[in-house]
Amino acid sequence: MPQLSDEQRIVITGVGLAAPNADNLQDYRSNLLAGKSGVGEIDLRFIGKVPAGICTFPETKYRKKKENKRGTRAGCLGVYVANEALHDAGLADFSQYEQKRTGVYIGLTEHGTVETENEIYNLSQFGYNTDFWSHHHNPRTVLNNPAGEITMNLGITGPHYSIGGACAAGNAALIQGAQMLKLGEVDLALAGGISESTGSFGIFASFKAEGALAMHQDPTKACRPFDMQRNGIVVSEGACLFVLERLDKALARNAKIYGELVGYAMNSDARDFVLPYGPRQAECMQLALDRAGLAPKDIHIINTHATGTKQGDIEECNAIRSLFQNCPDTYINNTKSIIGHAMGAAGVLELAGNLLSFEDNQVHPTINIDSLDPECAFDNLVANEPRRLEKINTILNNSFGMVGINSVVIVKKMTST
Repeated sequence: MPQLSDEQRIVITGVGLAAPNADNLQDYRSNLLAGKSGVGEIDLRFIGKVPAGICTFPETKYRKKKENKRGTRAGCLGVYVANEALHDAGLADFSQYEQKRTGVYIGLTEHGTVETENEIYNLSQFGYNTDFWSHHHNPRTVLNNPAGEITMNLGITGPHYSIGGACAAGNAALIQGAQMLKLGEVDLALAGGISESTGSFGIFASFKAEGALAMHQDPTKACRPFDMQRNGIVVSEGACLFVLERLDKALARNAKIYGELVGYAMNSDARDFVLPYGPRQAECMQLALDRAGLAPKDIHIINTHATGTKQGDIEECNAIRSLFQNCPDTYINNTKSIIGHAMGAAGVLELAGNLLSFEDNQVHPTINIDSLDPECAFDNLVANEPRRLEKINTILNNSFGMVGINSVVIVKKMTST
């Protein structure tokens, strides 16, 4: 692999997030290491009580209540995490970058479902008289809405758009941000994913119809990837945005660097609407490794996509096994077991939850493994308790989605330039 110049190396210098168990990176990391679940129970229209992950964060810290009411839940989450990421990077005043040279790239599993469901329900209270349909519906439901709400809040006049990549969307947006920086289209990128999925009864109803909606008398135990008693997906909301910069600029301003994005890949199964396919996932991981110039043995953490469905977990485990079976220094964990599945935000929230392993040399656990499925067994699966390693220099993050979309990103600790 050719050596990249500092102008072509992309680093993460800021993180803003809202997860079901924390509203900032430090607390999030602490809760992940402690295995503290963010999954609770909600009473959903037409569905009833279901396990779900709901975010609690200061919704009016960066935007007034009136603005939140006019906008969307996704926009509210986005504005919060975008501001937090810029503050974390020391770039909140845009004194070192121009707003017209800043790009906003948001990964979404879906958008507009919540608003449309709410409008139809509202109409049902008025005999389905469309005179009561909100004039805010159109701007609330366009796919670029969350990215657009962020630009309006921050005065960003560079490009903004959303990337629909099912549950691989967060990683896809991160990749897009890096590519736009490498192309010179922007000088600064806000990239990540947002999910407001818990507001949609349709998502829960569809998973239920597929036999893939997790249920448990204790909601904190409902999401249990790799466990024999797993029975489906826990839907969560959440958001995470990274500040991405070129390495030369980050070094010039003495920025804190969380890690370097050294490899990434996306591909398609081209097989089924819903069912995942391990061999294509393995190809995606291998392509990311090739682009990073790394061998499987060089990876210290694999953060899995596993959602707690039987076939999905097994397909991914088989894919990992095909590449990493002789890698004694590679450890495997899962973040969804603690926060649920945050859909379009899943990949980036899960990556963020592992980034601080570069500082503390710990692998956060996969919780709720009481009876490990033999088909998901690995010697280095970090189950129920965190694991401290001698060193952690690389993280491989898997994120896959419906209609056969796969994404992988690899982040490396900054040890030298």
